[in-house]
Amino acid sequence: MGVNNKAMNTRAEVVICGAGIGGCAAAYFLAVRQGVRDILLVDERPPLSLTSDKSTECYRNWWPGPGDAMVQLMNRSIDLLEELADAHHNPFHLNRRGYLYTTTNPGRIADLEGFAEEAASLGAGQIRRHFPGSQSTYQPSPAEGCPPDLGGADLMTGKELIQEYFPYLSKEVTAALHVRRAGWLSAQQYGMLLLSEAKQHGVKQVEARVTGIDLSAGKVAGVQLSNGELVETSNFINAAGPFIGQVSEEMLSASLPVTNEIHRKASINDTRKVIGRDAPLLIDTDTQRLDWTEEERILLEECKETRWLLDELPSGAHLRPEGSGPAESIIMLWDTHTEAVEPVFPIPQDPMTAEISLRGLCKMLPGLRPYLERFPQPYIDSGYYTKTQENRPLACPLPVEGAYLIGAMSGFGIMASAALGELVAAHVCRTDLPSYAPAFDLTRYQDPAYQQLLESWGQTWQL
Repeated sequence: MGVNNKAMNTRAEVVICGAGIGGCAAAYFLAVRQGVRDILLVDERPPLSLTSDKSTECYRNWWPGPGDAMVQLMNRSIDLLEELADAHHNPFHLNRRGYLYTTTNPGRIADLEGFAEEAASLGAGQIRRHFPGSQSTYQPSPAEGCPPDLGGADLMTGKELIQEYFPYLSKEVTAALHVRRAGWLSAQQYGMLLLSEAKQHGVKQVEARVTGIDLSAGKVAGVQLSNGELVETSNFINAAGPFIGQVSEEMLSASLPVTNEIHRKASINDTRKVIGRDAPLLIDTDTQRLDWTEEERILLEECKETRWLLDELPSGAHLRPEGSGPAESIIMLWDTHTEAVEPVFPIPQDPMTAEISLRGLCKMLPGLRPYLERFPQPYIDSGYYTKTQENRPLACPLPVEGAYLIGAMSGFGIMASAALGELVAAHVCRTDLPSYAPAFDLTRYQDPAYQQLLESWGQTWQL
């Protein structure tokens, strides 16, 4: 956009568009770790309120290839999370309960083992195997805290062994892979810690919307805000969450290879205490067809909007416990729709979200079935997964000099935000970049070898 005729009335070294977890992380690493003092964080909404607070709040270092970039990124990000937790007495309740991937199909044990071997080869940690007749050295995860020696993964086979440690699982579960450098945290408290520390180091926050970017000789020269303010700056970071594509396209004429998907989660009170309160994140890796009565099947078949519920549905139904005492609940997710949509707010609701998720989890956790007969009042919220084709994030310069990007953190924004915030801050300050930086740069799409790789990119159990 052209330079506005009004005189600039504010100056900032860096302007960040978006106060979600990406924007807050960028502000923190610029101000606290890089020493940049003159930073303006701009958002028309309260911090962390658009999609960052809709997260399941989980993290893991267990990622597939090609290459080890995602594992390296997540290992670094978890290092930073643990460093922050230790330095501030863990105000965001970081734990290391792990992810437990399960199957009831003996034929798929090899798939779980292959998944584990690939992640281990990329740096996620060694595999420990536990099977009937072996002298098992399996260590349950503590409910709180992050034991530093708990890494890699434990592959358990044999129904009796699995039941010994996870009695709430179906007795038909034949294998379970417990990924150990994984767990969850309070995303809101983590994000607010980053923001608070950033503000203590000079970051200013303004409630407004970025309406334009002024360029001079093809470089960022200023940012226009909806409150009428003009901010002179030579550095602009697009951290606009589901709107990163729109901001880059409309204000910088830079097209981004990103799309948005709606993802909804539901929570209910676990009044029957079905799930152990010290349970890890529980994930069903099997595809399945839902159980319906004949009457229900007829009704679903009659309507084209519900007919899909009779088809085979994807793997990945997952759940974790939340809270304690009278506030004991379970958070459920099952991504049965992943089509690209344009982001709108408020996000359209789906009244069947909770029931479908619960039905999908009953195969792995049959103790949930009574909730279908007398359904508890669910709480449902929704957010967007903003993603690239290969579901890897972006933290890099944009084609316009002085413009940068942090985003496309599809479903892993909380866990990756620390390392991505550190990475984009290094780009802005022109300090040394980590070895994995090229894997999260837009320039990767200009590499013919990478384009060829994209054509053969396989499906994974990314959550």
